[in-house]
Amino acid sequence: MPNSLFEELDWRPTPIGTLSLRRRTDPASDIEVYEIKLGDEFLMSSLFTVAEVELARLGLAAAFGTELDVLVGGLGLGCTADAVLQDSRVRSLVVIEALPEVIEWHRRGLLPLGAGLTADPRCRLVEGDFFAILGSPPGHLDPEDPHRRFHAIIVDIDHSPRQVLSASNAGLYVPTGLRRLAACLHPGGVFALWSNDPPDEEFQATLREVFPTAGAHVVSFLNPLNDRESTNTVYVATAET
Repeated sequence: MPNSLFEELDWRPTPIGTLSLRRRTDPASDIEVYEIKLGDEFLMSSLFTVAEVELARLGLAAAFGTELDVLVGGLGLGCTADAVLQDSRVRSLVVIEALPEVIEWHRRGLLPLGAGLTADPRCRLVEGDFFAILGSPPGHLDPEDPHRRFHAIIVDIDHSPRQVLSASNAGLYVPTGLRRLAACLHPGGVFALWSNDPPDEEFQATLREVFPTAGAHVVSFLNPLNDRESTNTVYVATAET
C-alpha cells in the first residue's frame, strides 16, 4: 500500500544522477508539497516559493513598456515563470531549462503550474543550458530568433554567484559574462538574479561595472521547517538606455 503522505511521481537516471519528483503532505500544515531531488540533494521545494515569485515581481517592476518580451533561465517548479505571466504587460516568455525531465513533468501536468504554463500561448519552454547558450555569440539566447533581444532576463539556476552548480556557470558572474547578457537586452532592459546568499557587495560592484544601476533586495519569508525567518537575495540591474 502506498503511503498517503508520500508519493514518488517519477524518477529518471540522468548523466548527473537520479532525478526524482515527489509529492508529500506536510504534517505541520496539511498541504501538498512538491519536491525535486537529484540523488539525496533537494533541488526545489514548493515549501519555499516566496523568493521565486519576488524575483519575477522585482525584475518586472524595473522594466518599462507595455509589451514586454521576457526570458527566464531555469524552469524548476514554474513559480517564477508563472509570476511573469501574471504581469499583463508580458507579451512573450521564453523559459530555458537544462533538464528535459523537468519540462516533461510540466507538460504532463505532474506539477501544479504545468497546465497553465503550457497552455499559455505567450509561454515557450526551451530545453538547453542557459550558460552554454549565453556563451554563444551575443544575442543568441532564443534558438528560434538568434538576434532577438529581451526587455527582461530573469535567472534562478545557481545557488548564488559564488555557489554555482557547475564550474562552467561561473563565467556569467564576471564582467565579460554580464556584458554578454546585457547585449541580449533592449536598451534599458533588466537583469534579475536570485541568490540563496546574503547580498554580496563584491558582486554588486561587478554588476555596476556593466550596468548603470544595480542593487540587491532582501526577501524574507517564514521557513516552515524550523518556524524561523529565512532570507534570499534578488539582484536587479538595468542596462543602458
